Amino acid sequence: MEDIALDLNARIAERVRELRAATGLSLDALASRSGVSRSMISVVERGESSPTAVVLEKLAAGLGVTMAAMFESPPKDAATDGPIARRADQPSWRDPGSGYVRRNVSPAGVAQPMQIVEVEFPPRARVAFETGARDVRIHQQVWVLEGTIEITIGDEHHRLRDGDCLAMQLDRPTMFHNPTRKPARYAVVMASESPRR
Repeated sequence: MEDIALDLNARIAERVRELRAATGLSLDALASRSGVSRSMISVVERGESSPTAVVLEKLAAGLGVTMAAMFESPPKDAATDGPIARRADQPSWRDPGSGYVRRNVSPAGVAQPMQIVEVEFPPRARVAFETGARDVRIHQQVWVLEGTIEITIGDEHHRLRDGDCLAMQLDRPTMFHNPTRKPARYAVVMASESPRR
């Protein structure tokens, strides 16, 4: 299990470096855009720390991507990869802050505007994202597969149970909370629009 965590830290480190280079941002510029300190970004890029979900979401927003993009593998040969993501190849990551586990379900090598993530949320856990407006609009739907999850988006509060689905946009502070003594499991489907003009 420790080897998997180290591999994911290395993958996250590589992705942050790649995405920062692709956007032409310096460490200082990304720190300014994301609200994450320059020193923390440097630690993440060296793979010396497993960042929390809150830090990853801030970095993703600063880089103009979804948090799921932070876990993507380097592009492989499309002829051998194909459009299928086998369960064994879908990266899972545990948030060191809340203990929730997210798994990227979507095939990494397929260029599509949507991504699917499955989340296992522990009892009584809570995660608050300081999401704000982004250059790219990101829509998401949260579909509860098991349990109960409370989602607060700005001033709106929603309590979702088995089978419920919430459509939302990542443009305001958002909090996820499992108020029960049982774990919750839900799927998140995200889609990106073209950059704002």
